Amino acid sequence: MTAVAPQPPPSKKSQPDFDPDQYRMTIGEHLEELRWRVILGLIGFAAVLACCLVFRQTVFRVFCAPLYTVLAQKGLTPQLQYTELGEPFVVWIRVSMIVAAAVASPWIVYQLWQFVSAGLYPHERKYVTRYAPLSIVLLVTGMLFVYFLVLPWSIEFFIDFGSTIEIGGQQRLATEQRTPTTLPKLHGDPPNPVENEVWIDTASGMLKYFSGGKIHSVRSSSDSMLTPDIKLSDYISLVVGMLLIFGLSFQLPLVVMALARIGIIDVAGLKNSRRYVYFLLAIVACAITPGDVITASIALTLPLCLLYELGIWLAGVRPAETA
Repeated sequence: MTAVAPQPPPSKKSQPDFDPDQYRMTIGEHLEELRWRVILGLIGFAAVLACCLVFRQTVFRVFCAPLYTVLAQKGLTPQLQYTELGEPFVVWIRVSMIVAAAVASPWIVYQLWQFVSAGLYPHERKYVTRYAPLSIVLLVTGMLFVYFLVLPWSIEFFIDFGSTIEIGGQQRLATEQRTPTTLPKLHGDPPNPVENEVWIDTASGMLKYFSGGKIHSVRSSSDSMLTPDIKLSDYISLVVGMLLIFGLSFQLPLVVMALARIGIIDVAGLKNSRRYVYFLLAIVACAITPGDVITASIALTLPLCLLYELGIWLAGVRPAETA
């Protein structure tokens, strides 16, 4: 009688990987699954959209904060103008939907991933789950970069450029010698203003007065030939466009890595093409970035060059992963 040696317990590595063939569904089942994922994604989007609509003042302040800050620093009235009666309402809906889509995008992408992942092989799932968070981080980084740096620089450049065009002729001097009237400066509004009281609000940079039980503001402009009169819809379009352009531009590392992974160009070719790619990135930055040469070359070209190097590094770590 021969003894049978005990078999070792199966390890995790010996267990079969996820097999999508075990989860094959009919066309009807696929459509039903897709319908539920779309419904869940829309529910998340609607919930965030409702919050944006309720807190519309906060959403508007966030979008307009770069412009307000620069206008206040330049001594100009931090207000946006609108020429159509329904323009504020349309812009409010538009901004709320854009913010809701951006905030709910992780939830929407997760629902899409739940639908697609069932038909992917293990190595395909590994790549997606590894680099999808990096893509979201790069997207958010690009938007924060343009919001806190590029957008204020661009606004300041355009306003400074317009203020340099002075009115022709000699400056007229007063014929009478009088002591100029000075107005009190307050950081905000007085708690109990009296009728016809006038003051300068240093918090907003606006000249205000109290009349008829309400606080009114007086528009202030520069003494140059040109003065900014910025339209609400035009500014919102500028902000949204720059956010999308920079957010998508910051996906450059993943594009470079994908080109190397699918064999279009190898890592050595990416390194040898540096100077040509840098020159192309500088041209693209000058084309899509509003502002002067410094803003275009530093604010976008330098980050894109660094992102290109990050893409080369991501493409070069493949042998270490597969070793």
